[in-house]
Amino acid sequence: MRKAFLLALALIVGFATSTRAQILYRISGNGLESPSYIVGTYHLAPSSFADSIPGMRHAIEETNQVCGELDMMDAFKPENAARLMKAQMLPEGVTLSSLFTAEQLKRLNALLLEVYGTNLEDEAFAFQMERMSPVALSTSITLLSYMKDGNSYNPMDLIDSYFQTLALQNGKSVKGFETVDLQMNVLYGAPLEKQVSDLMCMVDHFEDTKTMVDLVTKAYFSQDLDQIEKVMESEASFDCSTSPEDTDILVDNRNRAWVKMMPEMMSEQPTLFVVGAAHLCGEQGVLKLLKEAGYTIEGVKE
Repeated sequence: MRKAFLLALALIVGFATSTRAQILYRISGNGLESPSYIVGTYHLAPSSFADSIPGMRHAIEETNQVCGELDMMDAFKPENAARLMKAQMLPEGVTLSSLFTAEQLKRLNALLLEVYGTNLEDEAFAFQMERMSPVALSTSITLLSYMKDGNSYNPMDLIDSYFQTLALQNGKSVKGFETVDLQMNVLYGAPLEKQVSDLMCMVDHFEDTKTMVDLVTKAYFSQDLDQIEKVMESEASFDCSTSPEDTDILVDNRNRAWVKMMPEMMSEQPTLFVVGAAHLCGEQGVLKLLKEAGYTIEGVKE
């Protein structure tokens, strides 16, 4: 289940206030002339949430460039947008239904009926969905369920792209840690057999998935990084097997790669780094890795 849950975070965390009730951090020391900042995002959060992050306006004003997981302008290029869409589709000649046994398909259709109000037995719906890869369908199910639970979502008004758009409007540079090709491989590159297994795990434990997404959502909007970390840790106790390889691919390996790239960017000019909040947490999180590299990390509270 961790793969489906982390993908929901990658694409798509009443809590008590913790000692780390902030998601914006200042990075200083280790030879930096001026501090840089890193803010954790939730990839479904609206741009307006940025105004509620203490110290965010100051961090924006004090930095000269923004670096996100991906340069969104690059992703929005027609050729790359088309490639991303293709990465979410099955190979030519393969259909979604053909990947499942009759019993698996029955369970999948039951969930699709619950979430979409229809399923692959409906010809029009099947025409739209049969070419979608299992991992893309998993993300789609999670997103639609999130919206049906009363959460707002506007793909044209998300917090990640907000910081980059604002930087460009103010003549600042924008960079991305990763290329479109790397993101496509990370998010959609798993073998089909694994995608099927992960999707069926979500189908069979969908209420657990919804609970996890709800907990992460509440934790993020409470700006409670400790709670996000606890939710991620508790996910490992669920019934589906947890693959360390999944965590490495989706989180840990990327964190280590980013931290290697950050010193040069910060030395060039003060930078605002914008990454998913889950990447800040834990022993392999970006904050811990930066501390180990000799930087001073301070939570910004005002």
